[in-house]
Amino acid sequence: MLEWLVALCIVVLVATIWPGLKYFGTESQPDALLQGLGISRRQTKDKVSERLVSDRVNDGAQCVTAGAGEKVPTVALICKPSALANYLLKHCRTFSNFTPCTGWTWQANAFLQSIYGACWPYASPVHFVRDHLQLSDDGLVALDWAVSVAGASYHKRRRTSTNSTSPILLIIPNSFGKITLNVLKLCEAALSHGYLPVVFNRRSHNSTPLTTLKLQQFGDPADLREAVRYIRHRQPAGRLYAVSESTGSGLLLSYLGECGSSSYVTAAACLSPVFRCQAWFENGPWWPLQWVVVLYQKMCLSRYRTILGETIHTDTLFSSCSLRVLEEVLFCQSSPKVAPASAVSSSIPTGGSTSNTNTVWEVYWEHNEPLRDVDEVAIPVLSICAQDDPIRGDPQSTLPVELFESNPHFFLLLTGQGGHCGFSTQQASGACGPCGGIWTPGTSWSHRALLEFFRATTDFFAAEERAKQQAARRRGLGGVGAGRAFRHRSVSTCKRLPACSHNIHAIYNWQRSYTR
Repeated sequence: MLEWLVALCIVVLVATIWPGLKYFGTESQPDALLQGLGISRRQTKDKVSERLVSDRVNDGAQCVTAGAGEKVPTVALICKPSALANYLLKHCRTFSNFTPCTGWTWQANAFLQSIYGACWPYASPVHFVRDHLQLSDDGLVALDWAVSVAGASYHKRRRTSTNSTSPILLIIPNSFGKITLNVLKLCEAALSHGYLPVVFNRRSHNSTPLTTLKLQQFGDPADLREAVRYIRHRQPAGRLYAVSESTGSGLLLSYLGECGSSSYVTAAACLSPVFRCQAWFENGPWWPLQWVVVLYQKMCLSRYRTILGETIHTDTLFSSCSLRVLEEVLFCQSSPKVAPASAVSSSIPTGGSTSNTNTVWEVYWEHNEPLRDVDEVAIPVLSICAQDDPIRGDPQSTLPVELFESNPHFFLLLTGQGGHCGFSTQQASGACGPCGGIWTPGTSWSHRALLEFFRATTDFFAAEERAKQQAARRRGLGGVGAGRAFRHRSVSTCKRLPACSHNIHAIYNWQRSYTR
């Protein structure tokens, strides 16, 4: 109840002041987007039809949506030039069809969009069937399978593996465990287009029982790795795609970096990700937002106060007022109360000094920073961000544009407006979706974009495989073995485990074809 009251007070305060300021500043949003990317209005004003153009800026490539006449682009795709990038530009129409709300409406306000997506109640038609997965250390995580009302009773009875070829959409919520309206609507959109959505809940999150003294660190992918293996066991014939929301992107990027080409995932997307997480925890978002997030976390942890008191200082935990202090108390304390299972603390000498606490904090982020193994990511990853995101902060310092300009696996879809996981648009109903589906009026633009991205990348890889088979047949080498490579490209180990016994390059024979 307190969470709702605080959120309501913030909304009322901002609603009385901010809309007018945003209204007068609306027209400059597209120009700010272009200037942030190093693109001027003169580069786009001579375009005579709505299409995608690629401009090389600062030795990188930026793919920008250009409009007719004097229309200025409101969305940009930043990436390294490649065959896959060209294919996405040609086949992902949603990338060039972002029309943000303007004028005196709450949907034009980045802050109100963000609050609406995070806190607004929503009667979703989607039901969830929960699987509790026991991990190797006896901990529990929960997998919530999204099903329609008609399919709820069937899925409750079925717990064994299936030969269904429907693609699986693994959804990783924010790192605080809040299931938001954005996640629920994504499950709806995925179900309507043939996916099997499943939401990953960390230890103690979303009513998941805490059976060990260990909580999951911010960027530790060990639990997610076991969950992915279980999903592959349960749905061995379906391709796996992954989506993360907000700070949950830290876990997804950590997993993709640690597992590399053995991640089981075909393609991934991050909605409003936070990339520079250590700096984000240290500086924090705007203080009222930070206070609400800290309060929500303390409310969720309060049910485990007694058991957590055996390993951490609960008085400090529940009196903390910042995200950094909360994270430090849970994972970075160097006192004797630290849980022996903590991999970070065990490598740091004990002591109570401030300098030692800072050392523990730095080492913690060496193990949990999402981009620590970014060079090992081996699948296409789309990040959808807005320049006016009030949670992430200033795009100049929080968006690693150089990563997208230099790494062929990463694509940044950047809008001028959209807030944090908002992306409200002047939407027309009846638009065609991927796989022949029809987008409903309530489908978010960001959800349409990522589902189109998954469809396009899958089609691209399939086309590459067919081309390789045809080339092999012309050379008289045959293409039977190569044809199975794309469908069965996943293996069960990650790069930090013993070396694989097979030839990984033979399995991933498309890995170079889409970077040319």
